Amino acid sequence: MRSLILDAGSLRHELVLQSATPLPDGLGGHAESWSEVGSLFGLIEPLAANSVVSADQTLETITHRITIRRRDGVRSGMRFVKGTRVFAIVTVHDPDETGRYLVCRAKEEQ
Repeated sequence: MRSLILDAGSLRHELVLQSATPLPDGLGGHAESWSEVGSLFGLIEPLAANSVVSADQTLETITHRITIRRRDGVRSGMRFVKGTRVFAIVTVHDPDETGRYLVCRAKEEQ
């Protein structure tokens, strides 16, 4: 497998990594509270945009590939925030198994 080679300048988008904490709502359910895990830089690449119309509603999904330098603890269920944009992490993997980068497939939340 070939190594992933990235120009360091391509990791130029400042992102905030967040993790969800469930909070009891007092009625047997829970609400999510998002807390900042850290700030990092990454490369955001749009992959696809889909629009589905069903029951008089339009559901749009925008998927992205976000590449970051390796960081322990990044997993699906977390999210990246860039300004007002929120990217829910769906998958995380090391593209060339060198331990240098992580590639996250993410879904932009609207």
